[in-house]
Amino acid sequence: MPSYTVTVATGSQWFAGTDDYIYLSLVGSAGCSEKHLLDKPFYNDFERGAVDSYDVTVDEELGEIQLVKIEKRKYWLHDDWFLKYITLKTPCGDYIEFPCYRWIAGEGEIVLRDGRAKLACDDQIHILKQHRRKELETRQKQYRWMEWNPGFPLSIDAKCHKDLPRDIQFDSEKGVDFVLNYSRAMENLFINRFMHMFQSSWSDFADFEKIFVKISNTISERVMNHWQEDLMFGYQFLNGCNPVLIRRCTKLPEKLPVTTEMVECSLERQLALEQEVEQGNIFIVDFELLDGIDANRTDPCTLQFLAAPVCLLYKNLANKIVPIAIQLNQVPGDENPIFLPSDAKYDWLLAKIWVRSSDFHVHQTITHLLRTHLVSEVFGIALYRQLPAVHPIFKLLVAHVRFTIAINTKAREQLICEYGLFDKANATGGGGHVQMVQRAMQDLTYTSLCFPEAIKARGMDSKEDIPYYFYRDDGLLVWEAIKTFTAEVVGIYYRSDQVVEEDQELQDFVKDVYVYGMRGKKASGFPKSIKTREKLSEYLTVVIFTASAQHAAVNFGQYDWCSWIPNAPPTMRAPPPTAKGVVTIEQIVDTLPDRGRSCWHLGAVWALSQFQDNELFLGMYPEEHFIEKPVKEAMARFRKNLDTIVSVIAERNKNKKLPYYYLSPDRIPNSVAI
Repeated sequence: MPSYTVTVATGSQWFAGTDDYIYLSLVGSAGCSEKHLLDKPFYNDFERGAVDSYDVTVDEELGEIQLVKIEKRKYWLHDDWFLKYITLKTPCGDYIEFPCYRWIAGEGEIVLRDGRAKLACDDQIHILKQHRRKELETRQKQYRWMEWNPGFPLSIDAKCHKDLPRDIQFDSEKGVDFVLNYSRAMENLFINRFMHMFQSSWSDFADFEKIFVKISNTISERVMNHWQEDLMFGYQFLNGCNPVLIRRCTKLPEKLPVTTEMVECSLERQLALEQEVEQGNIFIVDFELLDGIDANRTDPCTLQFLAAPVCLLYKNLANKIVPIAIQLNQVPGDENPIFLPSDAKYDWLLAKIWVRSSDFHVHQTITHLLRTHLVSEVFGIALYRQLPAVHPIFKLLVAHVRFTIAINTKAREQLICEYGLFDKANATGGGGHVQMVQRAMQDLTYTSLCFPEAIKARGMDSKEDIPYYFYRDDGLLVWEAIKTFTAEVVGIYYRSDQVVEEDQELQDFVKDVYVYGMRGKKASGFPKSIKTREKLSEYLTVVIFTASAQHAAVNFGQYDWCSWIPNAPPTMRAPPPTAKGVVTIEQIVDTLPDRGRSCWHLGAVWALSQFQDNELFLGMYPEEHFIEKPVKEAMARFRKNLDTIVSVIAERNKNKKLPYYYLSPDRIPNSVAI
């Protein structure tokens, strides 16, 4: 009688093992086997991290094995089981791999295909076509779209983390409890004694040091020492944690009536302001999005305020970017003066603080939340709904949506919900952040997620012209490495553009993103379908880059740049000044966040800047969804390219007082998971 050797690998994460009964059936081209109990006497099967082997003898020849069916039945208490893979050694001595990397919950069952990636057109056998269809039907019932707020990209239909399908939940929910993590962060930073001191102002700038953890030779310490300087202010628009707003100014906006006379002491080339604009030396950051957004009113004891500044910057003879004019609201007028470097010290400093605070709000809600977290969730939901596990694009992208839906669900549960943690310390809490996302959806376009095009659209692409824009330089290197890799994978599975166009599952995935994620808005420029291999490669690059590199660039520098509170105030407790010559240091300190809000802010930026335990970085694919040699070779080349980029960035950063490392591939997690 034919005998097979079955090897079963259990996951190594917490609670991955099971004591339940595990049954296996084999489905072949010539017949099906009986159910076999996988059990060794006097042995604890399926322990966490275990690889167990069993001999399975069948009554008759099964032919070519097409499917493996695993059933789990209760032994004592229900426990979920994480099955990594099954390997089958056939009577002929051949090995067949069946990747799984999924949880089997309760009295569940799972049917696996072998690990070769297949498009729908490659499946000619009825049972395989049926398996493919059934998997998607089941997934579409589990992964449903939901509108969390009007105008938002749609998200997963789950009220809380435990409502999610088991496969996309965190291994341990405690690890992503925001309340717990923020409180623990405040304990670690020894600032928890201040955390309830709302309405209590600091006495001066130096007083903020009481909650500032000074770690020598770090970016955060440098920010504390130099935050008042114009050079540090300008540098952050290029390489801080929101390096996506600055654009070359091609025409001075009418709403900012600045003249050469006002700024001539800042211009170093003896040219008029208009000539500096023509020569490409003037840059602008406009916070128009914040105009009219409601400030946080959740605490009746503390009034909070927002501004919508316009900031003009100048590239000096040393090719450094410095601010030359700031107007704190959008409509010019006597009560909305243009602040200048030549003004009184504290007038100019407070104007810059208002810009930094506005930058913080746009960074948190738009650059970070909307344009990485929510967009990546859209890709993740569409992936699970429309692409079966055997599809090469599913195998390619699944690592890049790991835990994204879970972290966003947790954020909606604890962080950005009504009365959530976001309301505690942020001037855009209490609903302002929702209004901001609704507005920013108008500017969320496909091309704005294509890194090279986004840089070009802001006029920031010339390395000779703007030599110290490391976010751009490193981002382009990583983008090209990802694009080369995706092009190789596409080339392996799609022989021609026609195969791309005729892949209905792929087209359904792309359509799901457009219809539900982008709400079917033509102006978004998101494709409804993809017709060429080149366009498919670009689309996959957008998905991977957004989830990995873009998120890393705007997330992991938060403690570096935002821990010194005056450099990134999460709220302001007095309105913007309406006249010059009246600002005092006492007024600035009373405008900055109180002790309690400062602590919650610090706990948040600390917690958000930490990598996950067992973080998987770009190029790491420990779950072997692909088994084919050509793809594994492509992955190895991808890793080699990334290693080269790590070396290039490390060399550039040598001896730099302000190193830029957020886009070094060894610091870029594979997915949005924090």
